[in-house]
Amino acid sequence: MLDLATWELLSYVITVIGLPLAILLFFHEQRKERNNEEEEIHQQISDSYTDFLKLVLEHADLGLMSREAAPLPLSAEQQERRRVLFGLLVSLFERAYVLAYENAMNERQRRRWAAWEDWMREWCQREEFRAALPELLRGEDPDFVRYIGGLAAEEAASAGVIPANGASAASSAAPSIGLRR
Repeated sequence: MLDLATWELLSYVITVIGLPLAILLFFHEQRKERNNEEEEIHQQISDSYTDFLKLVLEHADLGLMSREAAPLPLSAEQQERRRVLFGLLVSLFERAYVLAYENAMNERQRRRWAAWEDWMREWCQREEFRAALPELLRGEDPDFVRYIGGLAAEEAASAGVIPANGASAASSAAPSIGLRR
């Protein structure tokens, strides 16, 4: 049978080893939970983008999937549908920005954000999307407006277009996080 001194020694060992181990396990589980929450948010907004692309396919007559400009001329009804789709897209991009973008991101967050930046750049390469941005960005998150305005300005410049006074003029450049293709 163990005497009092042995029990006391065992309690010290448990305190010295067990308590720090429990604290480490707690922080590890917290980090894992945070990563799972971030992954779930990323998956939800990515699914929303996939749903948006399905809408674009349903409205193929607008030519939104082609790299060339939309087939001309678009009827008033087609222009309205395109405006609505662009509005949905900007709303989705803003939601992704608000939920996923941070100035200081770890490697996992940067990889997730890179997909969103690529998608934003892809749409900002389209002249009709850039032209619609000033109207679409009214009332949106100011940081998001600066970010996508910067992307639009960069894409316009790479296309050889000098921006007028649209969304790209409201921003000097998108924050650079080293995600450029």
